Amino acid sequence: MTQFFVIIGVGMCVLVLLCLYRATFGPTILNRAAGISAIGTKTLIILLLMGVIYDRIDMFIDISMVYALLNFIGTVVLAKYLERSGEV
Repeated sequence: MTQFFVIIGVGMCVLVLLCLYRATFGPTILNRAAGISAIGTKTLIILLLMGVIYDRIDMFIDISMVYALLNFIGTVVLAKYLERSGEV
């Protein structure tokens, strides 16, 4: 079962690289913001998979909850900044 989660984790890392491409070469600022948010979401899943692999899911859930909160706050701050600067 651990091998299955490792394969899923590697697949998620490939998806993070695809989102990184969108965040780097996105045609608009909104595409870049969506790419960064998607990277944060996929990183949460990778953290939880690591918790299952290392058999310490309780510790990794706490870490991923803090990371999710920081990701959400960062996205809201970026949206407010883009709204006030008039780029959207």
